[in-house]
Amino acid sequence: MSGASDRPRTPPALRVVQVVLGLGLAGALLWWGLPFFAQTTWAEVGDVLAGVSPWKAALFTGFVVAGLYCYTFVMTGAMPELSHPRALILNVCGSSVSNLLPGGGAVGLAATFYIAKSWGFTVSSVTTMAVVTGVWNVLARAALPVIAIIGLSWGTQDLPSSMQDAAWAAIITGAVVVGLFVIAIATDAGARALGRGLDRLVRLVRRRHRDGIERGLTGLRAQIAGTVRTGWLSMTLGMVGFFGLYYVLFLLCMSTTGVELPFGQLFAAYAIGRLLTAVGVTPGGLGVTEAGTVAALVAWGADPAAAMAGVVIFTIFTHLLEVPLGAIGWVAWSIMPRAGRDEITAAAEAER
Repeated sequence: MSGASDRPRTPPALRVVQVVLGLGLAGALLWWGLPFFAQTTWAEVGDVLAGVSPWKAALFTGFVVAGLYCYTFVMTGAMPELSHPRALILNVCGSSVSNLLPGGGAVGLAATFYIAKSWGFTVSSVTTMAVVTGVWNVLARAALPVIAIIGLSWGTQDLPSSMQDAAWAAIITGAVVVGLFVIAIATDAGARALGRGLDRLVRLVRRRHRDGIERGLTGLRAQIAGTVRTGWLSMTLGMVGFFGLYYVLFLLCMSTTGVELPFGQLFAAYAIGRLLTAVGVTPGGLGVTEAGTVAALVAWGADPAAAMAGVVIFTIFTHLLEVPLGAIGWVAWSIMPRAGRDEITAAAEAER
């Protein structure tokens, strides 16, 4: 097998082009796409945004921080040795990078490994956490449209074809993820394939990265299964708290801008947006997520300017706010005690 150095890498110039195109597409979707789908203008939206008071902004920030803290239960459930403060730092640092770059998940994953290893965690434990939390994230986002479509059906409310398509896509996505996850922890071939994919993802942004994830994951099938067996409740409750608090924040944003729709329809629009965050052509699905959410709200009768303003506020606090929070996280990490060289070497030797 050839080494990592023999594999083709993305040229830096091409990477810069990808970043510029991704950010440009996000900007175009936000500046021109949102008003088009909302059938309104930024001037009308600006009038609505001007009514957001400072105390509401502080309240929204509090919900974001509380939601991010809930997510630490997902991370500590997947890596019990990790404390909640460190999990929070790890989360905001990785998310801040992911929210800045198209396909930023690779950069965020590399940052996660780098920070966790500086604290003395082994590659195997971080790999286990990355795999398990990744699966839980996909399953949670896939479950939201399914819950929404069930609620709308019971409420005998109009169910647009786009919502039905989203629900079916979520069901299929969830089934595929569960199937791949089971294969990965059931067979060596599946574990090797998943590990190889993660190695390639990290290598996009870290050229010297070796195939440690593939080797580690192959020997981690039992550990991953054990993590799921012991940590599933903590991870599930943490995910419920995270998405639950963000939904309450979504409701508050809509109420602030004057959007009046039944809770079921608001949850459906929220679910569509969370599912669209997985679209990797822009940073964190920025632009795509907002366009899909606004289109759903307007289709159900929301005032276009109010709907767009509410979605913009929600995006500011759930997406853009993570960038300064991530900066704080990086500062906190820089002043925290780190594992000594001997500890890191001992952890690496233990994995061999």
